[in-house]
Amino acid sequence: MTTRRISSVAHVGPIGIGGDNPIRIQSMTTTNTNDTAACVAQAKRIIEAGGELVRLTTQGTREAENMRNISAALKAEGIMTPLVADVHFNARVADVAALYCEKVRINPGNYVDPARTFKHLEYTDEEYRAELQKIDDRLVPFIQICKEHHTAVRIGVNHGSLSDRIMSRYGDTPAGIVESCMEFLRIFRREQFQDVVISIKASNTVVMVQSVRLLVEAMDKEDMHYPLHLGVTEAGEGEDGRIKSAVGIGALLTEGIGDTIRVSLSEEPECEIPVARRLVELIPECTRLRAEAEASIHDDTITLNLDADTWDDLQLKAAMAVGALLIDRKATKLVLKVANATKTFKEPNDLTALADAILQAARIKFTKTEYISCPGCGRTLYNLQDTIRRIKAATAHLVGLKIGIMGCIVNGPGEMADADYGYVGAGPGRISLYRQKECVEKNIPEAEAVDRLLQLIEEDKNI
Repeated sequence: MTTRRISSVAHVGPIGIGGDNPIRIQSMTTTNTNDTAACVAQAKRIIEAGGELVRLTTQGTREAENMRNISAALKAEGIMTPLVADVHFNARVADVAALYCEKVRINPGNYVDPARTFKHLEYTDEEYRAELQKIDDRLVPFIQICKEHHTAVRIGVNHGSLSDRIMSRYGDTPAGIVESCMEFLRIFRREQFQDVVISIKASNTVVMVQSVRLLVEAMDKEDMHYPLHLGVTEAGEGEDGRIKSAVGIGALLTEGIGDTIRVSLSEEPECEIPVARRLVELIPECTRLRAEAEASIHDDTITLNLDADTWDDLQLKAAMAVGALLIDRKATKLVLKVANATKTFKEPNDLTALADAILQAARIKFTKTEYISCPGCGRTLYNLQDTIRRIKAATAHLVGLKIGIMGCIVNGPGEMADADYGYVGAGPGRISLYRQKECVEKNIPEAEAVDRLLQLIEEDKNI
């Protein structure tokens, strides 16, 4: 049996993350953070489903200030679940949020560095050190606020929002992702601040798993043992989102890595909690199945024998058991065999389709359109779920095409770096369209945007 990685403990309000604490489950609201009643209602649904932390976006100081009202309203009902403020682009917002929340998430890619433009920048070593000093100068006052108010911090690195500075020196690589995190961690350790949780996320499961493993190695070399939050960002919705999450998160859980998780689905946030909980419950069984599957590898094929009472459980179990083996390319083919097949599914081709979906989630074999869609949050600038359904209905036949559907620009262009096309919220009622990293149409009225995306795809097909 795999032993869980030993980490230090981060104290987040009344709960501990890491150490001997159970793996914590969390989600994020999709409501406007200025709407106290809506945020409280949705937070309660997340908590009632089993969520142990609730994150809310704080895109400005107004939203950060309103976290005080949201927190007070929940506590008035006896709900002490920690609230997490999600901060991008504006370090001052993190300072304010730290006054009212149990934890603040900051993104090294945009905390001090400007928003990503995909430009290559040249730095001398002296100039690079000067950029690091800017981070130091801004981060230390924030750390002091967190110390005074007993506020924990999540250093949340996203593959999709690495700074141009990091990209220019390290490239679009796991090494760059890890260094973006380590720059911040070294300052926190020097300042003797311990209540830190780290996340490294990507929509690409291979990048996510490789980066987290590399981070663990880097931390071990520098005698750091902070708890880790796991997630495959922009996983999508429905079956694909669940399988993709199980492949990436499950690969690490079966290696003993992970202290808290979030399954990012483009659905109502409370729908994420049962999936995340089930992944945690499946750790012992899937760790065993992973070993059995590895022993079965022959002729580049994994043969996985498993049992499940429901189709949903079968999906998670199969994806989690073989995720690491496929990501590591121990094999590139997968055969699933189920003991109680008649109870679990009806059509003979279902198992083949599930195997293909798992292979696609591991970035091995593409048999259908790939959708990289965010779960939505208070920054989302259009009806995300309805838009995803419309785009899927119109593009499901385009096998192998990758389409990114993003609520806002925080991770939009970046997480879509390997997508063929992108649909990104640009402002209230406005959408920008991307061809790979290039914005080709800006601020289109939302009512026209899906048709314009389809027109763009069709035009490119005819070139």
